[in-house]
Amino acid sequence: MTVTWRTLLAETQRAVGGQQVGRWIVEAASGCPSDELTTLLDVEVGERASARLDAMMERLAAGEPLQYVLGSWGFRHLDLAVDPRVLIPRPETELVVDAALDVLARRPARRAERRDGEHLMIADLGTGSGAIGLALASELPLDGVTVWITDVSADALDVAGANLAGIGRRARNVRVGLGSWYDALEPDLRFDVIVSNPPYVADGDPDVEAVVRDHEPEEALFGGPDGLEHIRTIVSGAAEHLRCGGSLVMEIGATHGRAVAGLLDRAGLVDIDIRPDLSGHDRIAIARSFAGG
Repeated sequence: MTVTWRTLLAETQRAVGGQQVGRWIVEAASGCPSDELTTLLDVEVGERASARLDAMMERLAAGEPLQYVLGSWGFRHLDLAVDPRVLIPRPETELVVDAALDVLARRPARRAERRDGEHLMIADLGTGSGAIGLALASELPLDGVTVWITDVSADALDVAGANLAGIGRRARNVRVGLGSWYDALEPDLRFDVIVSNPPYVADGDPDVEAVVRDHEPEEALFGGPDGLEHIRTIVSGAAEHLRCGGSLVMEIGATHGRAVAGLLDRAGLVDIDIRPDLSGHDRIAIARSFAGG
């Protein structure tokens, strides 16, 4: 019996219990951009595409996150490739990009220096899929900007590298470094902003959803007994790697605000600001280097 994409779309939407999710799955199975699917609705579905959709539905039924099943997910205005080698980009992390852009916009003293040839320098430590660093590179000016994206995982950097093409000409401003936190950077570099979404979930946290624990990379989730192991490393090295007046911007756990503020203060950073996410939980820590490195 002939099956058209229109029929398959309706069946998929009923199976997943949602029109939008069903459409995303069918679009991914068809290999067509979302604005082209309507032109295929009355076309017969080929065997290969039908098999691809069946495989996606099996993965979804087995509990795999939708984002991995689709193979991509939106982050700000980017469409990022994602798979189990990297965390799924989340709305809270989009706020980290907003915070970094806000910090950069508030640094008028560096504008004159950049007119004299000094680049704006940004580092995204533990980039994963590249979400934060590539969003910043894509939203900042084409000229006078360099963004480093780093990760300890070569697999994660493979994903980030695949996403690099998605920012077009601004990809020329991006540098990639493999290594643990500051070890991935060239030692003489200093930055206007260091940004990171480090692992900050406490080991064994019972509140972690099963779908997250079972499918997302644990090395990108868990940050030691109190969740602060990697945050301590980032904070302790920040002043050495920031330019004078440069800022550190980090995503943190919902219960970490007071502890992280203390770490930042003891590291000699100033203008400490703990900002909430859309649910009112502590989520972003910002602090500035007084004397730089």
